[in-house]
Amino acid sequence: MVTDRTARIETEALAAEVDGLVEPTEPDGVFRDTRECGAGLLLLGLLLISPPTPRPKTDTR
Repeated sequence: MVTDRTARIETEALAAEVDGLVEPTEPDGVFRDTRECGAGLLLLGLLLISPPTPRPKTDTR
């Protein structure tokens, strides 16, 4: 009977590759700060709820 001895090594390598794809590490220098994200969302929200700029009135008499 023929036994495949490379299957375990290939399975471990595949498992390591899948783990790396599922949870990729962040590149150096790129970190997401929760406070910065919160401040950005707050600013965006304030811009969205601010009143529109007034338009000049036109005389149609």
